[in-house]
Amino acid sequence: MNLVSIGINHRTAPLEVREKLWFSAEEMRSVLPAIRDRWFSECFLVSTCNRTEIYGIPSAAIGNPPAVNNLGQYLIDAKSARSSVDKHHLYSLHSTFAVNHLLRVASGVDSMVVGDVQILSQLKEGFNLAQDQKTIGIFLNRLVQSAYRVGKRARTESTIGEGAVSISYAAVELAGKIFDSLSKKSALLVGAGETGELTARHLTGKGIGRLLITNRTRSKAEDVVTSLGGTVVDFDELSDTMTEVDIVITSVESQQPMITASQLADVMRKRSHRPLFIIDIGVPRNVEPAANAIENVFLHDLDALLGIVDQNLEKRKSEIPLVNSIILEELKEFYAWYSSLEVNPTIADLHTHFEEIRQNEVAKNVNRFSSPNDRELLDLVTKRIVNKLLHLPTTMLKNGHEEPDEVKRKRIHILRTLFGLNNDANKRS
Repeated sequence: MNLVSIGINHRTAPLEVREKLWFSAEEMRSVLPAIRDRWFSECFLVSTCNRTEIYGIPSAAIGNPPAVNNLGQYLIDAKSARSSVDKHHLYSLHSTFAVNHLLRVASGVDSMVVGDVQILSQLKEGFNLAQDQKTIGIFLNRLVQSAYRVGKRARTESTIGEGAVSISYAAVELAGKIFDSLSKKSALLVGAGETGELTARHLTGKGIGRLLITNRTRSKAEDVVTSLGGTVVDFDELSDTMTEVDIVITSVESQQPMITASQLADVMRKRSHRPLFIIDIGVPRNVEPAANAIENVFLHDLDALLGIVDQNLEKRKSEIPLVNSIILEELKEFYAWYSSLEVNPTIADLHTHFEEIRQNEVAKNVNRFSSPNDRELLDLVTKRIVNKLLHLPTTMLKNGHEEPDEVKRKRIHILRTLFGLNNDANKRS
């Protein structure tokens, strides 16, 4: 199998290097046809914050696969990244190793965060873009379909993608565990920075009934509300708003606690000591730890969330053996398909080869048979002889599905070599 993959990822380079080799969709539209024309018969490119990888079938014109290694330098030059990226940051994989790698990527096993759910959609984006640029052929189409299946099976037959593995999502997951349903609850998000916005996004995704957002700079809170919905609250109204809501999530950069124990004691008196759940993901902490001693205040800090994240990561890692078995099943199925690609052309080439010999010999000797009936009989008898000669080899090629791939490939190679079929194929192409 002449598949090649060349790339850079989180295992081979830090973020400041990887980002230099990131390709936008527009850049991929430009570079893909050029890469195909120079190196491949078909190819596609995947580019995310954690990896940039190209998969392709080398064209016959470039000779041996090592010639494709020049592609690495081409990618670096295409991004004008010689000062940041070196060839030692890149890896190249061939044949089975390249196929297995793509399936591991699709399953989330090879992600920086095990079980990453975004990678499958990123693969689809890269594949669809390559289809638009007409750089996809029958081989990569089938390979990517296998990758899709692995990704979907990994998420439906295992729990590798379940459980929060980011602080913002862990905070929302914890809130979801505290209440049976978030749809009838209200939450106040204090802080509209990057972490705060992610938290708001997760709360919205979980169907929070009412979302209030406050921030020292009101315009930042307004930007989040414009994007995700909710209601902006003035920062000066923080205490009054806490008397109304069920959940408070804080994510503010502050050297001193922003919410004090005495402030919360006053809030709890005004809300008649109805339970208030506070999730503090600020660094340093936004809520005085002493607040946890107040009746019906349930305060969870970053350490509690990190514990949830660590537990979930361990659960995901424990699913890797199951996902590996899914990958192995799909790998076998893909190779069965690939082997059939080799078998069918070989059978066709074998029959064509024998038929050409038969027709040539009949043409040389047909004048020895004066009667039309004799000539017709000559044609019929020689066809039957050829069919009988080819029956057993054809049957053995078709029925070798249970044999190891290496055995099948060796048999095909020997047969094509013995009868000179590779030479015939080259002449026809």
